[in-house]
Amino acid sequence: MSKKTDYGGQAVIEGVMMKGLNKLAVAVRKPDDSIVVQKKNIKPLSQKFKFFGWPFIRGVVALFSSLILGMKSLSFAANQVTEEDEELSPLEMGLTILVSFGLAILLFVVLPAGIIALIQRYISYNVVLNFIEGLIKVSAFLLYIILISRLEDIKRVFMYHGAEHKVIHNYESGKVLSIDNAREFTTLHARCGTNFLFIVIILSILFFSFFGRPPFFQRILYHLMLLPVIAGTSYEVIKLAGDEEVNPVIKLLATPGLWLQKLTTNEPDDKMLEVAITALKNVLPEDERGEEDV
Repeated sequence: MSKKTDYGGQAVIEGVMMKGLNKLAVAVRKPDDSIVVQKKNIKPLSQKFKFFGWPFIRGVVALFSSLILGMKSLSFAANQVTEEDEELSPLEMGLTILVSFGLAILLFVVLPAGIIALIQRYISYNVVLNFIEGLIKVSAFLLYIILISRLEDIKRVFMYHGAEHKVIHNYESGKVLSIDNAREFTTLHARCGTNFLFIVIILSILFFSFFGRPPFFQRILYHLMLLPVIAGTSYEVIKLAGDEEVNPVIKLLATPGLWLQKLTTNEPDDKMLEVAITALKNVLPEDERGEEDV
């Protein structure tokens, strides 16, 4: 069954955030086993400024929008689990995003550029040099995922991540949303954020191959300048990868990210599926919510 709107979201602490075109809902399992839901109406910037919805530009907008909405959802979920009422202020949220970006740039831009600056005198071919830089980025990303996946709290977040994907697959299949139906589906999904990040790394290797071997600081600058272009292109790849009929090139780009999701998603239990279904139902139009209870 084809759906006009792409629904998706992210896992949060003991819950799931789901987002549609104009609605967002966060469902969280509280310590008393009840499910609390926060619903919000959202207005995409593309409805106010049409050019924000243009291909490639919309990917950059979606990236920053997802960061902000994701941070707010995480804050809400954490407060429900700890039974506190204090949410992040705009300043705290801004600083958190800046620190996250800073760490990502340090790990995936500065570190690889520094290693390349040390070894490039010994390597004659630029394509080999860029391939090595790509391996460094992929290795750093994999190591980061493997390390955090060992944390008990993160294991549960990855289970909710799996629940999110199963429920989205359930909805996209056209079957009634239910725990029994959702249980049948895979935890892997082509439009996942993990897939997006991996495609960003792959495309950065391809894009940067056209810039030769610039000095260390210039190399970092080029990476930062190319980031919006790469993010916008990666978003378009992800959207195409989620289609029913996928171009072989797009499928090739998306496949490693699907493999990686075997690390970032775990099989959820039925209570987690219930939370994910609750979140999704709160952003769906009434006629698409199904008649069965979860």
